[in-house]
Amino acid sequence: MTEMGDMKRLAGNKSKQEDTGVEQSTDSFKLKRTITVVNGVGIIVGNIIGSGIFVSPKGVLQNTGSAAVALIVWAICGVVSMIGALCYAELGTTILESGGDYAYILQMFGSLLAFLRLWIAVLIIYPTNQAVIALTFANYITFPFFETCESPDAAVRILAAICLLVLTWVNCRSVKMATTVQDVFTGAKLLALLVIIICGFIQIFKGEATSLFLSKSMIPVGEYPSADKVALAAYQGFFAYAGWNYLNFVTEEMINPYRNLPRAILISMPLVTVVYLLANIAYFAAMSPRELLASNAVAVTLGNRLLGVMAWLMPISVAMSTFGGVNGSLLVSSRIFFVGARHGHMPESLALINMKNFTPVPALLFTCVLSLLMLVTSDMYALINYVGFANWVWYGVAIAGQVYWRFKYPDLKRPIKLNIMLPIFFCIVCAFILILSFYSAPIETLTGTGITLTGVPVYFLFIYWEKHHPAWLVRIKTGITVFLQKVCYAIPQDHVVE
Repeated sequence: MTEMGDMKRLAGNKSKQEDTGVEQSTDSFKLKRTITVVNGVGIIVGNIIGSGIFVSPKGVLQNTGSAAVALIVWAICGVVSMIGALCYAELGTTILESGGDYAYILQMFGSLLAFLRLWIAVLIIYPTNQAVIALTFANYITFPFFETCESPDAAVRILAAICLLVLTWVNCRSVKMATTVQDVFTGAKLLALLVIIICGFIQIFKGEATSLFLSKSMIPVGEYPSADKVALAAYQGFFAYAGWNYLNFVTEEMINPYRNLPRAILISMPLVTVVYLLANIAYFAAMSPRELLASNAVAVTLGNRLLGVMAWLMPISVAMSTFGGVNGSLLVSSRIFFVGARHGHMPESLALINMKNFTPVPALLFTCVLSLLMLVTSDMYALINYVGFANWVWYGVAIAGQVYWRFKYPDLKRPIKLNIMLPIFFCIVCAFILILSFYSAPIETLTGTGITLTGVPVYFLFIYWEKHHPAWLVRIKTGITVFLQKVCYAIPQDHVVE
């Protein structure tokens, strides 16, 4: 990959668009630009705010021990996550391609590293993430019917599967329909959090929020936290903000991405940070730190204590939040598979677009099938523990590439250009998180690293030596592609429409 080739490809990407970011060609067949800045905010906020803030925001408190220090950690993690999102805004407007960090790593560091990013995403990250969120949805939607006992496991898994199938259909039907669902359910979860915040502040105004009194907010539950405990609290906090990079997976489908991508980030990240802080303040106003640590679902505990006969709103709110989370995850994860197939790192059939709806139907179906398979896997949660740190590896690689390109291509047109210290600082944060991962869970982290490296032989067998594949394997791949073209009524991107 030559420097001239890098520059030509970047110039080619930009020459297809005006400064507004809208395609000038009217006869090329591709994913349409339908995602507005409001939709972008819905994607970011809807993917960051999942079930965690409703169910168990106690990972930070467990390590800080006190309400005051926990709130400070939540605020710091929000600011650092915003820096990461801004770094991705620069990357997303410099390399105007969907696929997020996969697309950036491919252009900056080449095929092997990009394939490893895609490999772990396909194998574990996105299928398990979607399956777990769908299971959480099913658990909470059945909660009002099984308040005194656990919901039947079979019923929960069937409902989770129905959730995945329905939302896959929505995403196949229309990008606009999918973003509308995302906007509606993001609004619903923000409304539910507003109810929690109002309830908490009523307690404060009544003078009953004793846990927030200055004299008590600094008193830890147990021992005073050490530096390594506060670091582990920050580690938990960063994971609560996961999803800040999701809009970069659909850059090619945004209206005017040069303007709307950074705008959506600048609206979303402060909003999420403020909501997280206010929700935690509300929880501390309604219960003591010790009670919060003892609760398995803090929003439900708050509802039972303060909402009376309307307490059922809380489990329903969690269900709505997770339903929107599944939708957002399906929307963005299918794009990384689509872009990977377009670059030859996945079966070419996944790079097909439905001719009627302009959606990547094969990639969406592939994502759904993988998630459904995870629903019947008993080791699903163990797999998440093994690769929970993996995303931070690739965040660090992508932003390290951003710093590298600043020096390699100093004159490259960048619609957004941050101070170089911001990406450098975020790379240091990524290194900090990875060191903590090995410190706090060395076996799981090493296992996850091993799972990622299994992609190396797969890359050489199926990607690097693709030209030497036997004729029978080529015929099978071609047959699958032709079959999916017929079934999904789909053709490759950039096919010229007569």
